[in-house]
Amino acid sequence: MLRILAVAALALLAPACSRGDAGATEGAGAAKRVTLTIAGPRGSHEFRVEVASTADAQERGLMFRTDIPKDGGMLFAPYPPDGGPPKPAIFWMKNTPSPLDILFIRPDHTIARIAENSVPFSETPIPSGEAVTAVLEINGGRAGELGIDEGDKVTWESGPGDGKPG
Repeated sequence: MLRILAVAALALLAPACSRGDAGATEGAGAAKRVTLTIAGPRGSHEFRVEVASTADAQERGLMFRTDIPKDGGMLFAPYPPDGGPPKPAIFWMKNTPSPLDILFIRPDHTIARIAENSVPFSETPIPSGEAVTAVLEINGGRAGELGIDEGDKVTWESGPGDGKPG
């Protein structure tokens, strides 16, 4: 009985994951890109990232991608994509061949949690641990290389449809 409950719980969890079984992500030319800055006591760093602001784009994320620029990545904003109130996020690495650092961002734009070097192709849930309004995926190990830490401030360009929270 306990095993059936565990399987049922995972089945309920799957739709909440930001990764699905879709093919490639938005075409490279079609995805909106923004400049994103992470600043903290150890300095600041700029990234040029794609914005996944729709449910479909967030479901695909960086699946099947091996061409992530060193200072690139993907911003999932707003999260949730329906623009609802902040909520806990659960990600996974299904069909994602590149290790990623997953940064969960609070409504006040600070980093709540960093899941470092998430394992490629893993279907293990990666929870935010608290309600968030955005999630950033960057190359695995980049957060550590740059001294990015929980509590650092994340900002990005504002403009129509950029998904900037708050």
